[in-house]
Amino acid sequence: MADVVRMGVVGAGSIAIRGILPHLSQEDVQDRVRLAAVCDPVPGRAEAARQRFGVEKAFTSYEELLEKGDVDAVTIASPIGLHYEQGRLALDAGKHVHFNKTMTTTVAEATDLIERARAKGLKIVASPGEMLRPHNQQIKKLIAEGAIGTVCWAACGAAFGTYHEQERVRQGDDVLSNIDPSWYFRKPGGGPLYDMTVYALHALTGILGPARRVTALSGVRIREREFRGRMVPCDADDNTLMLLDFGDNLFALAYGTAAGRITEGFSGSYFGTKGSIIGLKLNGEPFDYPGREIAMQAPNNRGNQWLLPHVVGPHREIEEQHVFEDIMQLVDWIREDKPTIVTAEHARHVIDIIESAYRSAETGQTQELSTTF
Repeated sequence: MADVVRMGVVGAGSIAIRGILPHLSQEDVQDRVRLAAVCDPVPGRAEAARQRFGVEKAFTSYEELLEKGDVDAVTIASPIGLHYEQGRLALDAGKHVHFNKTMTTTVAEATDLIERARAKGLKIVASPGEMLRPHNQQIKKLIAEGAIGTVCWAACGAAFGTYHEQERVRQGDDVLSNIDPSWYFRKPGGGPLYDMTVYALHALTGILGPARRVTALSGVRIREREFRGRMVPCDADDNTLMLLDFGDNLFALAYGTAAGRITEGFSGSYFGTKGSIIGLKLNGEPFDYPGREIAMQAPNNRGNQWLLPHVVGPHREIEEQHVFEDIMQLVDWIREDKPTIVTAEHARHVIDIIESAYRSAETGQTQELSTTF
């Protein structure tokens, strides 16, 4: 078993302030992982995060963190469009990497990272680890056992709404509470597919298996958003409908839209010849799964995150529990050489779906997917 993993946090934005840093600073994980360094280009933000969460070192430069941070691994919590370059630099510097969703924006980038990690004997965990959740494993089992007969089609997706503008770290007066969300609405890496639908696609493909083809319509519906009194131009697609072909005439509708949803949360809906699974209900009645009674006790719809292996004690009261879990999957893999089901190959396949959907929308042609997992 390796010693304590020294972790660098790349980006002190919303997901780091609300989730990563609070989780990794808890006393109960100090025997496994330490907050060695944090970096952020906004003047004063990394230092403020260092002081609040007891991080050893703070940097404004990512390159400095890799050179002087004395880290074994990094969790990349920067805007999605930066993930590939930052991941490549980390791997080239000999660091293990956790990617907050989404790992990259293209299949070529994802493949390059996977090959670099393999060549150097380094480990990649790429969020979101949706198949760690007991209810998704149970849905997969129910479908395999024929609980809804022959599955004919499924649906999954998410809507942007105004979630990011309203997060609690956006409207304050200091560097840890006035974090600008504008990148979510801009290329590269912005839009609901890379940011939100990615969860639903990981669960859908984890349950049904890899998709084979995608057809899509996509574009920008909301061209400006308001943040703190100024207008933010939006050029990342925010209104996308996809048809996925899983082979043998099994299809799915997946969406990432500016507003509105037809599914329950990030859970999918599955329709078969003998019934349906919609959210956490089988034919209209709640189905059982390991830990369901515990999950029902959790406030704010966090129940199924309480069932993740590392989400215990104080971690049940901190936001972004699923991100913490994925980071700890990497920590365990480094320390115990225990591989995880949260793989870069699965993440690459979901990236393939998203990238191919955008290409389909541009060309008007169905796209064959090139990856599997």
